[in-house]
Amino acid sequence: MVTKYEKKHTCPTDFKPVRRRQATNWVVGECVKRKLINLGRIYRPRDVMDDMKRKFGVDISYSVAWRGRECAYDNLRLGTPEQSYKLLPGYLHMLMATNPGSVVNMEVSDGNKFQYLFIAFAASIHGFSYCRPVISIDATHLKGKYRGVLFTAVCHDANQQIFPLAFGVGDSENDASWSWFLGRVKSVFGVNPALVIVSDRHRSINNAVQEVFPQAFHGICMYHLLNNLKTKFRNKTKELEQHYIRTAKTYNLQDFHVLFYTLCSAVPGVKEYLEAVGLDRWTRSHAPSRRYNIMTTNISESLNAVLVKVRELPITAFVNEIRLLCQKWFHERRTKAAGCTTMMSKDIETKLEERKDRAQAMGVICADQYTFDVVDGERNYCVDMALWTCTCRKFQLDQLPCDHVLAVVRKTPYQVYDLCSLYYTREFWHETYRGVISPIPHISSWTIA
Repeated sequence: MVTKYEKKHTCPTDFKPVRRRQATNWVVGECVKRKLINLGRIYRPRDVMDDMKRKFGVDISYSVAWRGRECAYDNLRLGTPEQSYKLLPGYLHMLMATNPGSVVNMEVSDGNKFQYLFIAFAASIHGFSYCRPVISIDATHLKGKYRGVLFTAVCHDANQQIFPLAFGVGDSENDASWSWFLGRVKSVFGVNPALVIVSDRHRSINNAVQEVFPQAFHGICMYHLLNNLKTKFRNKTKELEQHYIRTAKTYNLQDFHVLFYTLCSAVPGVKEYLEAVGLDRWTRSHAPSRRYNIMTTNISESLNAVLVKVRELPITAFVNEIRLLCQKWFHERRTKAAGCTTMMSKDIETKLEERKDRAQAMGVICADQYTFDVVDGERNYCVDMALWTCTCRKFQLDQLPCDHVLAVVRKTPYQVYDLCSLYYTREFWHETYRGVISPIPHISSWTIA
């Protein structure tokens, strides 16, 4: 029995225990979790060891650093992968409670296992009405424990930036999953008679678009097709890069025929291949519906790149990162649009100024009050202001004045902004982001009936 405490230390002051029992996995995790708020950050066990030594003077083993980091991750990621799937229904309930009007669908298999997820925020549903009706769709693989595929549907806003429409998660990229995802897109956003869908050439996408959107025009990303051509005609890569892009992007049918002939002459066999794909699906000049200037799925690829670091997260944390990204984008772009003082969005104003500069060197010959002959170098173009057409076809296809129309405007009372589609205006830009994507409280504050 201890009856008296002698307050006398016998250990030397420079002595440090080899093992510090208080530096448990949980304690280490609590000490470093602020470093992991950005879930996409690369934070190695060695970094944990260095931080613990620098901040607390504690030496920990690599294994303790690794387990401590995982404890912090589990906390920030809303649990382990298994726990995350259990939390998902509650999270989706709170998402709809805090963002009324959002559409969320989750399906499970007969064995009560997760199968599909679809999310479209109310703010995105509202904003789509003010965007050009050209939707880019794509899928990318998730890298978490249970893998899966992320499906996305996006479009361009008035300022030529990515506007997220809908997100989906499925088991793999197949006919069933694509049909399920596009079916939800159709039910939420409806079918615009002028709708265009742009994608790569994945067979399941083609099958699903034909099934769900039979009336929509389905265009192919010209860069994905170029990669297919490079694989097919390996010894003609240089010629393809030199001629294919110009052929795909030209607006004018006469120019297309010249460029296509040159391409086919340089790459034997490519004519039959591209005609089998369908000229209307990869060229701007033959498209039966207006693609505006959207010939690729670059906006989908860009979104995938933004999400690349969080695709390894458990499902609920991953969905939350998507919400945070969209919340941030909507706020930043709403603020930017509200501060715009020009009639058009900032990107379009810049484009119009560049075209005005080129138009100054062009000659204009008037035929009557509506029709004009514009001399552009060695070529002439006919502009009809009554029909909103130019023989270069850029004016009518993009719904934005081309160089030749701006040359006419310079010589006549016509106003530039009256000739631009509403989709490019400051008002449509601001209205696109009028909706707010609201935060979701911490799990401890969830109220689920």
